[in-house]
Amino acid sequence: MRKTIQTVRILLVEDNPGDVRLTQEVLKDGKYQYDLEVVTDGEEALEYLLKRGDKYATATTPDIIFLDLNLPRKDGREVLGEIKSHEKIKHIPVVVLTTSEAGPDIMHSYQLHANCYITKPVDINRFNEVIRGIENFWFNIVTLPSYNP
Repeated sequence: MRKTIQTVRILLVEDNPGDVRLTQEVLKDGKYQYDLEVVTDGEEALEYLLKRGDKYATATTPDIIFLDLNLPRKDGREVLGEIKSHEKIKHIPVVVLTTSEAGPDIMHSYQLHANCYITKPVDINRFNEVIRGIENFWFNIVTLPSYNP
């Protein structure tokens, strides 16, 4: 029997304010309650995940990460590589959610152990369907790892 998730903690690593707002809107009407944290560049994502500095010392560990590849300061490929090579955070599923449809980006992301790769649709209705699909698969079908500090 599958346990029910009360609140899903998501770290959204996205520098486009429009995509952040759209993701927030779609999740607001979802099946679950979400604790959505947003960081806008790769350096900040790692600071958050590794609880570096005063700003993130008490950050909650997310259940899942939505990661854009094209980010300022440190791009998503580098962030993904660091996440999956760091003992304390490598268990967190990473959904690459990006505009890139480039074969090398897809292959490289999987080589870095992305849990899945999704190309962000431009159409708002299709974007809604994609987020609903992520919601159904990752929060209804999959059993996410428990984090024990």
